[in-house]
Amino acid sequence: MDETRVGLGLDVHPRDEGRELWLAGVRFEGEAGLVGHSDGDAVCHAVADALLGAAVLGDIGVHFPETEPGIHGIAGLELLARTVGIVREAGFEPVACDVTVLCDRPASATRRDDMRSALAAALGVSVERVSLKATRPEGLGLSGDGVGCLALATLR
Repeated sequence: MDETRVGLGLDVHPRDEGRELWLAGVRFEGEAGLVGHSDGDAVCHAVADALLGAAVLGDIGVHFPETEPGIHGIAGLELLARTVGIVREAGFEPVACDVTVLCDRPASATRRDDMRSALAAALGVSVERVSLKATRPEGLGLSGDGVGCLALATLR
């Protein structure tokens, strides 16, 4: 049977002036990074959680606990690639993902294609199967001084 599953991921991180900003595996120079045991890539973390949710395999905290020394500083794309491996071992294949980044800055429009390409490569899908959008909280304080990301992933 060819079953389709959908999972939702959410990740948020506050800013850290002493770190580089990575979103979807793309570095945004001149921007404060994000707090995290890893590189803080909220986009990759949200997509990883969406994949794990679709496969009913828990979340990234279960598979990559902060107490594991080898996870400290791990790149978001590496964590995402490992997650794809876990999902594949469970018998599923990534089909597509839809991502919305929530932050006041940076404006990701100029890097959207780079971000989509990096995510597609990590997922093992064509770039046409990766949607990436961004929105600002418009003064509502939804993201504070950080970055949030919602991701929807489809598996077969």
